[in-house]
Amino acid sequence: LAGFTHVALVEYEEDYCKVLKLNRPEWNVICEDVHDFNGKPYRGVDLLAGGVPCPPFSIAGKQLGKDDERDLFPEAIRLIKEIKPRAVMLENVNMSKSSQCKPKSLTTCSCTNFKTS
Repeated sequence: LAGFTHVALVEYEEDYCKVLKLNRPEWNVICEDVHDFNGKPYRGVDLLAGGVPCPPFSIAGKQLGKDDERDLFPEAIRLIKEIKPRAVMLENVNMSKSSQCKPKSLTTCSCTNFKTS
């Protein structure tokens, strides 16, 4: 695991949590909605890594961006602000030039009419 020790893993789907707990019993698997997750107890960890659902921005999807209920970029930004990790690694999706999302940087991933503060 590249020298990292997992201190928390947040997953929404109960069945996925069961599989994670079965395969990695030493991990702190927190089975809850990321919207309800408080990152403050994990402030200052070395790495915050995650993947957000891609359909809101993917060229294969409807590209609803911030209007898609699956858009978790605001939650990722909230957790980055709460946790203040030394490094952040977020999964990214390819976006077309016609997409309404115009990424500006990894930490803002701003979309049209989307504010991170």
